[in-house]
Amino acid sequence: YIKNSRGVQLFTCRWLPSSPPKALVFLCHGYGMECSNFMRGVGVNLASHGYAVFGIDYEGHGWSMGPRCYIKRFDNIVDDCSNHFKSISAREEYRGKRRFLYGESMGGAVALLIHKKDPSFWHGAVLVAPMCKISEKVKPHPVVVSILTQIEDVIPKWKIVPTKDVIDSAFKDPIKREEATHGCLQIRGNKLIYQEKPRLKTALEMLRTSMNLESSLNEVTLPFFVLHGEADTVTDPDVSRALYDQSSSKDKTIKLYPGMWHGLTSGEPDDNIEIVFLDIISWLDKRSMNDNAQDTRSIQDFSRNMVSDNVKAMASPTTVNSENNNRKRTHVKYLCGWKGRSTHAHSAM
Repeated sequence: YIKNSRGVQLFTCRWLPSSPPKALVFLCHGYGMECSNFMRGVGVNLASHGYAVFGIDYEGHGWSMGPRCYIKRFDNIVDDCSNHFKSISAREEYRGKRRFLYGESMGGAVALLIHKKDPSFWHGAVLVAPMCKISEKVKPHPVVVSILTQIEDVIPKWKIVPTKDVIDSAFKDPIKREEATHGCLQIRGNKLIYQEKPRLKTALEMLRTSMNLESSLNEVTLPFFVLHGEADTVTDPDVSRALYDQSSSKDKTIKLYPGMWHGLTSGEPDDNIEIVFLDIISWLDKRSMNDNAQDTRSIQDFSRNMVSDNVKAMASPTTVNSENNNRKRTHVKYLCGWKGRSTHAHSAM
């Protein structure tokens, strides 16, 4: 565990390749989710392809302390992640390594806001069905928002926001959604995943964050790869299209997967998940070549600041500004280390 600036203990985890990593990847999980189990597949996949992967459970999420899934200020999540990720990047063994953000759903918003805090620090981002704009289909009426805003500080933690079952809507494969196999908790059975109604303050913070991001998509400048299932009903694929169209990034790629849902890396049939990860690895591999002098200088600047302060998709995916890369997968060992715990789990792919 680490302790944030507010004195709250936050759970962290990592997956490391057996050889020096190509680059560093930092995970930002979605609303109500957690890293150690739910995002384990992402960590294992990326580590098996040579990447050092680091995750953190937000305050009130997963193994971290705090009221369950209560977001008092969205900026607190962004600051906690940014501080932790930069502290890892400053370690001697990672000097000169390229640094990538990886965000799923609400984690996409977290990743984009981390980038906006220090645009020159990050070398790119992978954004899976990101929450960076409110679809016109579900945007609440301004009168409703005004009424809720007037009472949010009176009953901030009340679970009164009506919502449909997101797990049913996000994850297509019923086995991954409902059942536990081979001793692995599946989504519904993972009690670290928040499965109750959203708290009032949390819902409003997410709404405000999405609206603020929507109005400033042109400020996104880092290289990014945004992926979205065309059958996603949790975050509208038009959200990703807007990010691609309005951002100022010179290196940007969008890929839309026909027939796929929201949970591209965890809720699809295995064949579909493999397609998605091959695309992610290909994108990262092409951007992981080091410019050691520039990267080391960025880390040194930060260090000084720290001291002073089921079936395959039915049609071919739609891709813009992207090429296929058929690199052969390398089988390596990985490590998932849980800080604050006395044991480490070692496994082989």
